[in-house]
Amino acid sequence: MALDDILTRIRKAEAAAGRRDGSVTLIAVSKVQPLDRVEAVLAEGHRVFGENYVQEAAGKWPDLRARFGAVRLHMIGPLQTNKAKVALDLFDAIHTLDRPSLADKLARLADERGRCPKLFVQVNTGREPQKAGVLPEETDAFIARCGDLGLPLAGLMCIPPEGEPSGPHFALLREMAGRNGLNGLSMGMSADFEDAIAHGATHVRVGSAIFGARSYG
Repeated sequence: MALDDILTRIRKAEAAAGRRDGSVTLIAVSKVQPLDRVEAVLAEGHRVFGENYVQEAAGKWPDLRARFGAVRLHMIGPLQTNKAKVALDLFDAIHTLDRPSLADKLARLADERGRCPKLFVQVNTGREPQKAGVLPEETDAFIARCGDLGLPLAGLMCIPPEGEPSGPHFALLREMAGRNGLNGLSMGMSADFEDAIAHGATHVRVGSAIFGARSYG
C-alpha cells in the first residue's frame, strides 16, 4: 500500500539526516478523498490526518472517529474566522494561524473553553500575494503577539512557491522557528517531504502520494 511506502521513505530520510526514528509525524491529507480511500488508510492503522475545509471535516470525522477510535486531526487549510469555533472543537492542531484577527478569535474561544489545539503560524516564505501567511519580516512580531494572547504555539508552517526549489524556504522557516524558541516545523508535501525532513521538518503533509489523485468534479 502507498502508506507503507511513504512511511518507509520517511524513516530512511530520518536516518539520512541523523535524526531519531519516529521524529517526523506523517499527516495523511484526506481532503476531497473518497471515503473508502480514507477508511482503507485508517484500517492500516494510521491515525493522523489533515483536512483543508472545516465543513468537510465536520461532515465525516465524527463518524470515522466513532468507528475507528482516536484520530488526531490537523487543520491545514485556510481558516475563516467565522469557522474558528467549530475548528477548535474538531481539530487537535491548526497549522494555518496567519493573521491577527484569527489569533484574537482563537484566544477568546480558548479562554471560554479552557483549552486550545496546538497552533502553527503559517509563514508566506515566498511573499506570494495570492497566498495566505505572515510575511517573514513580520513573523517575529506576530509570534510575540500570539504569546501575549496566551496561545499555545507549537511551531511554524510554510508552503513553498510552485516551481521554486523548496530547500531555501525550509531553511528560512527553520531559522525563524529556532530564534523564536519553537520546535515544530510543518513543511513538506508529496513532492518534497524528504527534503523537508533533511531541513528539520517535524510534520509532513502528504496526500496524493498516499491516497491517489484527487477528483474535484
